[in-house]
Amino acid sequence: MNPGPGLAHHVHGRPLRGRFDGLETVDFGMGCFWGAERRFWQVPGVHTTAAGYAGGGAPDPTYEQVCSGRTGHAEVVRVVYDPAQVDFATLLKVFWESHDPTQGMRQGNDIGSQYRSVIHCHTIAQHRAALASRDAYARRLQAAGYPPVTTEIVHPAPQFHYAEDYHQQYLAKNPGGYCGLGGTGVSCSA
Repeated sequence: MNPGPGLAHHVHGRPLRGRFDGLETVDFGMGCFWGAERRFWQVPGVHTTAAGYAGGGAPDPTYEQVCSGRTGHAEVVRVVYDPAQVDFATLLKVFWESHDPTQGMRQGNDIGSQYRSVIHCHTIAQHRAALASRDAYARRLQAAGYPPVTTEIVHPAPQFHYAEDYHQQYLAKNPGGYCGLGGTGVSCSA
């Protein structure tokens, strides 16, 4: 059984789990969750972030199981944010510009279904906004010579499983750690 993360975020000390009244949640997958999580905890208005697994069939997946590619889970980052401080369009801009959403079952050197690009929406409004932003960004990417966007955009969000504690805020705990994120260089108008 995966014990999941400790109670507090390593960077800012706020809780990783619990009820977040007045805040909204979305789960983003954009390759290895270490670099993805760092991108989002740095955004003003993001209350907390957590690394995890979502979109697969195993009831309580571990990192080793997810990396085998047999569970169907993606590595994702749960982003809990205050919509009064940061709008969803800003988070979508960070998502699109921080990775290459045209690579299918990989991100850079990280290959496998666990590294696919996904947005797991928790509200219908998020889902609509994510679909519209995907279509707009796909046109920009196509104009720059990129293939079609492969990002999965899902509502309702599938079950989120917290990753093991050592994955939480990994790049804050290990500043020299691996981060394979790299965007396309194509700007996204949020």
